[in-house]
Amino acid sequence: MSLAQFLPWQTETARAWLAQRDRFAHAWLIHGLAGIGKLQFASAAAASLLCESPRQGLACGECAACVWVASGNHPDLRRIRPEAVALEEGAEAAAESEDADAAAGASTGAGAKRAPSKDIRVDQIRALESWFNTATHRGGWRVALLYPAQALNVISANALLKVLEEPPAHTIFLLVADAPDRLLPTLLSRCRRLPLATPGRQEALQWLAAQDVGDAASWLAAAGGAPLGALRLAQTEESACPAWLEQLAGPLSQGQSPDVGALADLLDKLPAVQWIDALQRFYVDLMLAGAGAPARYFPALGPAVARTAARADAAKMAEGARWLTRQRALAGHPLNAKLFAHAALQRVVLSCQA
Repeated sequence: MSLAQFLPWQTETARAWLAQRDRFAHAWLIHGLAGIGKLQFASAAAASLLCESPRQGLACGECAACVWVASGNHPDLRRIRPEAVALEEGAEAAAESEDADAAAGASTGAGAKRAPSKDIRVDQIRALESWFNTATHRGGWRVALLYPAQALNVISANALLKVLEEPPAHTIFLLVADAPDRLLPTLLSRCRRLPLATPGRQEALQWLAAQDVGDAASWLAAAGGAPLGALRLAQTEESACPAWLEQLAGPLSQGQSPDVGALADLLDKLPAVQWIDALQRFYVDLMLAGAGAPARYFPALGPAVARTAARADAAKMAEGARWLTRQRALAGHPLNAKLFAHAALQRVVLSCQA
């Protein structure tokens, strides 16, 4: 592991914010566009708060506290996240998850392993109680880093709310979320908000170039201007504009119907959330083209999108976009993935016809 650093577009915000650490609120909600580095900001903030020799408010990277944070062993830092997220983060997190499973099995008498939870569970919040009741190491801060906050279910959110109503001494909660409106209003009322801005296009492109991302402009557009989102796409996708989306947009721009069956076969191999997200961005480009604006997400499809928007009925496109948004709730567990993709593609085709 290594010590988290603030990204270039975060440094000034971090310094101004951390300069107020002596008058800090006990809970902060760090939010902003997905893919701009909110978790990295929160992780670097936790390191800075625990650092014993901060430089201009930021972690020095050399003191004992920084070494402990970098190795994942600081006694005054806890990460609260879903088991599924913990498993993605590496072997140590996987061991944590297995220990949690063993404890849950012992308490229930169940021996079978269960699938890693995608929620932050109430027992994870309750398990912090003994930590709160111990003195902090060397009398400094205690930091609880919770992410993503929208993974709190109703029960765990209410358990956290009770903690925040009577916050433990010398403890700071850093909650990270993409969309604050998805959290309980009562929980929001107990947190101070720290919105993070999306970096400017040139700054984002320079950062992506430093990460050796080719055709950075296309990847940045596909990610909606979020540089970390663009980097993840560049590392996992073959092209900024999916080939299947090109196969959909081409015939639509000519007033023809694409081969929905063949496209559904392609989408059946992808997570539903992934292709729904791409279709939602496609709809945004269609709406922009209808208003005479350039494409935001898929510039390569600009001409095809413009022709489609000019031919289609704006009301039908808008209704198609709303319908697709409603289907997002089914993306994690469609009864029949291929049939789900086929129905979605048919709806898109119908909404883009005159």
